Amino acid sequence: MSELAVTALASNRYFDRNFSSEAVKILPGEYFVAQSNLVLVTVLGSCVSACIRDPGMGIGGLNHFMLPQSGQADEVAGTSARYGIHAMELLINQLIKLGARRSNLEAKVFGGGNVLSGLTTTDVGARNAAFVLDFLATEKIRVPAKDLVGPYPRKIYFFPATGKVLVKTLKTLHNSTIVERERHYRKRIESAPVSGDVELFL
Repeated sequence: MSELAVTALASNRYFDRNFSSEAVKILPGEYFVAQSNLVLVTVLGSCVSACIRDPGMGIGGLNHFMLPQSGQADEVAGTSARYGIHAMELLINQLIKLGARRSNLEAKVFGGGNVLSGLTTTDVGARNAAFVLDFLATEKIRVPAKDLVGPYPRKIYFFPATGKVLVKTLKTLHNSTIVERERHYRKRIESAPVSGDVELFL
């Protein structure tokens, strides 16, 4: 299985009655970029999402990803992080293809909840959160808002045309569906080879 096989364009569209808007649901390993008044929706447990946007162009996108498990508890860079870099650059490249300027990008980041902690010796959510912040700092992409780590899953609504993000903390939701979805996603990414280089659109 190639790494591209676990990073895909979201295809689950529906009409959201709450916002009277067309919506796209982004599942683990997916991303979506829009220039219209769509709402992008995802539910995050240990995974993280970056809502990246060019405010001047009104173009924005959202991804949903997790770092593969590392053999070392403190590894953020290296083989594991290369998957996260691929997921971030894929989203950024798609924004640039639609006309966004990399120098204008800003990001709002969410997720990294401690919902899979019983499955591993490291806090997966905290590693994901640390990675996405390190990546954005390295790339000099401004982060005007973030809601990371903590004990609960989150539901994210991102409006690319305006940059607005609504975050709903799922304190009363039974987490088995989220945990099972992320467990399955982790198996997929850990069985995929890591690509060596990412082609950047600058």
